[in-house]
Amino acid sequence: MTALTSAAPSADDPGPRLPRVARVVVDVPLAHLDRPFDYAVPDTMAADVRAGCRVRVRFAGQLVDGFVVELGETSEHGGKLTPLAKLVSPEPVLTPEVLALVRSVAERWGGTVTDVLRLAIPPRRAAAEKRPPADPPPAPPAPDPAGFARYPTGPALLTAVAEARPARAVWTALPGEDWPARLVELCQAALSGGRGALVVVPDGRDLDRLAAAAEQRLPAGSFVVLRADAAPDARYRRFLEAARGSAKVVLGTRAAVLAPVADLALVAVWDDGDDLHAEPRAPYAHARDVLVHRAHLASCAAVVAATARTAEAQLLVESGWAHELVADRPTLRAAAPRVQALGADAELARDPAARTARLPSLAHRVARQALADGAPVLVQVPRAGYAPGLACDRCRAPARCGACSGPLGISPAPGPGGSRVPACRWCARPAATFHCPYCHGTKLRASVVGAARTAEELGRAFPGAAVRVSGRGSVLASVPGGAALVVATPGAEPVAEGGYGAALLLDSWALLGRPDLRAGEETLRRWMNAAALVRPAAAGGQVVVAADAAHAVVQALVRWDPAWLAARELADRRALGFPPATRMAALAGSPAALAEFLAAARLPADADLLGPVPEPPRPGQDGERERYLVRVPRGEGVALAHALAEVQGVRSAKKVAEHVRVQLDPLELV
Repeated sequence: MTALTSAAPSADDPGPRLPRVARVVVDVPLAHLDRPFDYAVPDTMAADVRAGCRVRVRFAGQLVDGFVVELGETSEHGGKLTPLAKLVSPEPVLTPEVLALVRSVAERWGGTVTDVLRLAIPPRRAAAEKRPPADPPPAPPAPDPAGFARYPTGPALLTAVAEARPARAVWTALPGEDWPARLVELCQAALSGGRGALVVVPDGRDLDRLAAAAEQRLPAGSFVVLRADAAPDARYRRFLEAARGSAKVVLGTRAAVLAPVADLALVAVWDDGDDLHAEPRAPYAHARDVLVHRAHLASCAAVVAATARTAEAQLLVESGWAHELVADRPTLRAAAPRVQALGADAELARDPAARTARLPSLAHRVARQALADGAPVLVQVPRAGYAPGLACDRCRAPARCGACSGPLGISPAPGPGGSRVPACRWCARPAATFHCPYCHGTKLRASVVGAARTAEELGRAFPGAAVRVSGRGSVLASVPGGAALVVATPGAEPVAEGGYGAALLLDSWALLGRPDLRAGEETLRRWMNAAALVRPAAAGGQVVVAADAAHAVVQALVRWDPAWLAARELADRRALGFPPATRMAALAGSPAALAEFLAAARLPADADLLGPVPEPPRPGQDGERERYLVRVPRGEGVALAHALAEVQGVRSAKKVAEHVRVQLDPLELV
């Protein structure tokens, strides 16, 4: 990499000298070319070329796109520089703050700057650039702290954001909380101090609620909404409003984590456990982790908010990087619905079949009472399509490997007519015998999957009641407050006017029995998101969960204590060496490519290699593929990312045909 220098003007210099050299990041998908290159600036372009603008350059005999990242008068390159081929636009769409963030994200997650830039900057639309930039509206007054008054440190957080202090909080929202209004109040606090804010939510439904709250509370023109499904012209126009500083608040989904917010004072993420926050494209960075990293680089406030809590958020609290923002127990009890589990002793005495029935008498009674009171009833059923795993036949606890604690699955034995034997999906060790650590059972069974005819079954069980369905085919944003049954998959629960009278959480073992590291915390997150839509217990709100009351996840729901489960999960993962206590990389490719990759990798000394195991087939992939997991202590995460990126660069320079997919901190380890 060459360095640029800018000569200082002499005392009799009539004005600033025009740049003669531009350092350009070229858009080429080759890891070994992940660095800027020097180009000469023609005299015809010198007055318009600026850092952050788009250009076209000739690279390896082809015209490719690029961004100017630096300008100067000299270059350390000894030969003649190739001139810029074309100035696509003088608009500086790549700001210095975003460039620093992009480079840091690429380094931390083992990717390339080009990969991250594709996620950060939308395609150009010339019509949007022709619009003159608008002046930002005047700063609004500080928000009313009454909305955060139920949280002891809530008003202090608003004050810290308004004063641009780097306050960091893990916010556990109360049941029934108007969380879009609270997040917008944080944005208003940032605006009142003349600073910007960035808020990221999982999906379009959440973004619509957040945007509606912003329209009511923030000055017109002070915010933009960035969403991946927006029309290209609208998306680029809103991006420019943020890049030019016209709008200081950006609200968006995962694609907005790298948005160019001017004078950033706050970053916030809602429901960080939702898998929609995980970027499916290289370098596969999670929105929560990028925002936390951005808060560190920008020295600004950060809020990780949700109804439940992930182990990653708990790690932020236990490490001291963030503080808890939670309500006291009396306030929580006043806001929460009454939660009952079907496996409770009292219910088993009344209904011996409660543990195995899909809709036992308790659920019937609660639903009938709510319908009789004229209130809607929410029925949550697990999303279809989970890969079946193995569980204990007696207590249905997920079956795990005795060597590495990975999930057990079924793998076909080699040879014609070979029997299917249980094996670990992480280290590939066969499980000749099984012994459940919870109930000491020795038999295995396939995990159950939710039924597809729940709506029809409920229609017969409750004749005369209207049945609405919200799921993959048609997701409802809201439902009226009258008596009705609303059947929804996790994440598709509509908001009911006045709140639900009751919620039934069915087929619990389809969630709890998933062979996944995050099965417990993910189940609680989905349950709590549904239960938070139910009226408080004082108003008759009830929640029935079809699960054993003794299970830790069920206990966390009954007590409405997600922090307790998150601390327990983090302690277990720390003891077993699982993320987020460690950092882990997944390597996937053909057996030959993986062997060559690992032979060339200079992994940290503390690296632990697990595998190989067969990789599930992906669309468009042919041939046998395997996967390794590489685990290192958390402090060695950057070294691991650097080692893997180094190998990718060497393989790219050699033009190796077979690609190895490298993903750091994968959301799923199955």
